[in-house]
Amino acid sequence: MEGDCREPGKLLPRIDRSRCEGKEDCVRVCPYHVFEVRPMDAGDRAALGPLARFKLWVHGGRQAYLKAPDDCHACGLCVEACPEHAITLRARGA
Repeated sequence: MEGDCREPGKLLPRIDRSRCEGKEDCVRVCPYHVFEVRPMDAGDRAALGPLARFKLWVHGGRQAYLKAPDDCHACGLCVEACPEHAITLRARGA
């Protein structure tokens, strides 16, 4: 998928909150600055199961978030770079 860029905003990254460990690989590889890693929102934390909450605590309570989803060109670099396989690309609204 690398180099296969599409029109911005058609496909959007989806982050699996139970997998993300906030390692920032997506931030480093994204040429469009779509991601940021920050402390997890309380609402997102509440939706996690006990094991995922423990994993979040172990990894410092930080996860990747989309700061500019409309800038995503669906190049797939984030999907390839994520060591936890926490990122997928989905059609907008899916």
